[in-house]
Amino acid sequence: MTSTTMIGNLLVANRGEIARRVFRTCRELGIATTAVHSDPDAGAPHVREADGAVRLPGAAPADTYLRADLIVRAALAAGADAVHPGYGFLSENAEFAQAVLDAGLVWVGPPPAAIAAMGSKTAAKQLMSEAGVPVLGALAEPTEADLPILVKAAAGGGGRGMRVVRSLAELSGELAAARAEAAKAFGSDEVFCERYLPTGRHVEVQLLADAHGTVWAVGDRDCSLQRRHQKVIEEAPAPSLPADVRAELHAAAVTAARAIGYVGVGTAEFLLTEDGRFFFLEMNTRLQVEHPVTEAVTGLDLVAFQLAVAEGEKLPGPTPPPTTGHAIEARLYAEDPARDWRPATGTLHRLELAVQHEEFTDGAVRLDSGVESGSEISPHYDAMLAKVIVRAPTRAAAARRLADVLARTRVHGPATNRELLVRALRHPDFRAERLHTGFLAEHAAELTAPDAKSAGRAALAAALADAAARRTALPSGWRNLPSQPQLKRYRTEDGGESEVRYRLTRTGLQADDHPDVELVDAQPDLVILREGEVQRPYTVARYGDRVYVDTPFGSTALTALPRFPDPTVRTAPGELLAPMPGTVVRTTAAVGDTVTAGQPLLVLEAMKMEHRVTAPADGVLVELRAIPGRQVELGTLLAVVKSLREAPKQPEQAPQEA
Repeated sequence: MTSTTMIGNLLVANRGEIARRVFRTCRELGIATTAVHSDPDAGAPHVREADGAVRLPGAAPADTYLRADLIVRAALAAGADAVHPGYGFLSENAEFAQAVLDAGLVWVGPPPAAIAAMGSKTAAKQLMSEAGVPVLGALAEPTEADLPILVKAAAGGGGRGMRVVRSLAELSGELAAARAEAAKAFGSDEVFCERYLPTGRHVEVQLLADAHGTVWAVGDRDCSLQRRHQKVIEEAPAPSLPADVRAELHAAAVTAARAIGYVGVGTAEFLLTEDGRFFFLEMNTRLQVEHPVTEAVTGLDLVAFQLAVAEGEKLPGPTPPPTTGHAIEARLYAEDPARDWRPATGTLHRLELAVQHEEFTDGAVRLDSGVESGSEISPHYDAMLAKVIVRAPTRAAAARRLADVLARTRVHGPATNRELLVRALRHPDFRAERLHTGFLAEHAAELTAPDAKSAGRAALAAALADAAARRTALPSGWRNLPSQPQLKRYRTEDGGESEVRYRLTRTGLQADDHPDVELVDAQPDLVILREGEVQRPYTVARYGDRVYVDTPFGSTALTALPRFPDPTVRTAPGELLAPMPGTVVRTTAAVGDTVTAGQPLLVLEAMKMEHRVTAPADGVLVELRAIPGRQVELGTLLAVVKSLREAPKQPEQAPQEA
């Protein structure tokens, strides 16, 4: 059948890696492309790669990528005849889909009615239950027997508006917090409660449906490795899934799609229990972030199918192609897992994958990213820097290959979760397919523990590279006295310090903390050390006081410190500084309140996530400068907590006159 509509110019109502992903398929199909961009994204890669671009004035998503009227106007102004929503932002907004259609444009997505039917998780569960799809019922009046409980926003996704409640005493506060976050993120404060299954698996089925009645269940994925209810590592097909359970999952997903007249690419998500039961969670009426793993094992281009279905084409048969091999995707985030996943901003000096291919042959590696070396990581958007995807004949081979590629990748800039990803992929429980949604929390200590030995070697290499760089600039008559050791100090990513004392003598390197290490060669960007019989290279890069030391086994980020600390640079005890640039969402305490260590005092929002700022110790909140709605920079003084002994006493009221 020939297409009823031919798309000539496609506007992608999104940014970053998803816009670039859609543009790549458009180039292969001969479709012109139009980008939209906020002011911070004016120089972003997705803007440069498009055939045309339209500015959305402003920085915050609410003023730019979430403005349906501006995006429709941009499509018409650019001469686009179709709109692809990507994922996130307005991708699951039925009103936006209808506005696109009302403007006479082609909507590359499911019908607005299907989006609306799945827009509320509570309504969707009722609809799925009526269709015969197993659901995990909502708890109208939670009791102690229901604990732990998961509070969820009825609209939206991505982990926002979700809270785990382990005590009924916490429930009212967490409900209020979830409602506030949901209202801000999705425009609806509706939330509900359901049982929380900490050892359940998150398994989803990829759906593809045309307008002629054919629905494909295009394989499945396991997305159980999550942090704060957001996915970190995904794989296809889902491992350790019995054939009968897999068949039932696929059938349930197809039933869900048919129940709402679904057309296009979508995903049915399920919670799988240890005993093989599964329950419908939600349907994502859009392309998923993790779609590359399905493409890798099926050979399909899901974006091309989205466009073909939007043009009115039929799927090329009653059943999808079979899956072959195994694929795993890791999301590289600008965040610090050891500090409660705190997001990181700043300049991404270097992002260099060890290898990169676009075609999925066995062992091939794919990088989907919206940033590049030199990009500025902004607090306005999601913290994901890139997705790294590997396909291999087996799961074990894919995991080993992906871990190695990540370990060798050079990421110089904000803190990332790269080391956690490598450790998770190599963890015995991951290799043994013992997966569940609490995996990262359960193994957090070992996945984020600092490696003191590696940090020490890296600091020594950094010091020797610095010495090599300075050697070329020193006067020719300069001579280092062997009696005077060189001292270098570095701060490590975990907040500790590494001090290096060494001498370079006629007999070689003498390092106080590394007596068995021999210097083979030292250049400003490469140091070779030998320990015993093993020789290893250390590649060193410096950007101001930031130093990055890369080896084939991983990377260490250091901050060079002055030889002697500056006694004038201090933070007074009890001062709480903003740990990141962001927006104050709300305060949860008032000046004069007695607070306990760890008690939340205020909430910051950065990179689409909420972060609690807590009291450093027991005491009294004597100063609170945080104002809801106000943006703050990194290091801004937010609050001051004094011990009960130090806190000023409240003035006593004078006795009333008789």
